[in-house]
Amino acid sequence: MAHRDVTRHIWGDPEAGNVADWIYASTDKIRTLVFGLAPGGRFTHSDSFRTIFGADEVYVVLRGRMVIANPETGEVDLIEPGEAVAFEPDTWHHMFAHGADDLRVIEFFAPLPSTGTSGPYSRTKAYLDRNRYEDDVLLGHWPQGDRERTTMVPVRRPDLAYRLSGSALIGLISSTDQLTVATLSLSPGAASAQQGHGGDEIIFGTDGVTHVWARYGGASYVFDMAPTTRATSRSDPPTSIGTSPRRPPRR
Repeated sequence: MAHRDVTRHIWGDPEAGNVADWIYASTDKIRTLVFGLAPGGRFTHSDSFRTIFGADEVYVVLRGRMVIANPETGEVDLIEPGEAVAFEPDTWHHMFAHGADDLRVIEFFAPLPSTGTSGPYSRTKAYLDRNRYEDDVLLGHWPQGDRERTTMVPVRRPDLAYRLSGSALIGLISSTDQLTVATLSLSPGAASAQQGHGGDEIIFGTDGVTHVWARYGGASYVFDMAPTTRATSRSDPPTSIGTSPRRPPRR
């Protein structure tokens, strides 16, 4: 889907803030969108818009710097371009655009909101009326002491679990029984091995031009993808981010 064809949506209210959504895919298994905040923007929560859902979520920063916080536990993390954060159901989360650049983040969400995992689910949870943005347990013994992470897991480049598929380098960001998110990088002119997955798959181009050949139901389809938001430098190889709501097969 081209950027010009995506569905636009504004989510939020004056109390929580407003976030702009560009919805790229919403199937019966997975939802993928890009959301944006202006420099210094934020999204927290209100009674009508509660940010606690019944789904696995992964955020990958395309542009800008994202501060993400769990206002229930006090966890706060800074996620730079090309980095990600993953969390499981029942995790409160707030987002802030940190710095002078606008923020663009690709979000992967499964199971689908239409199954009741978003708004209807959040309204079954006790309302959080006090926000914490610090963990005072760390004071007096950091970094010597261990930090016990309870909800959100940042994923930096060294944290990726790599695998090879033909000439494609695949970096696993996160994989649960509902959602798998990975990067796929190719050198110019190279190709991945043919592969298939049990669930729905979405490929989002972030750099370079990627040609995708897909076969489904006896028909063949070819797509050319170019990025709408640059996430890496021009010298980097073409990269895409793909998702599937099931674990990839072991090779």
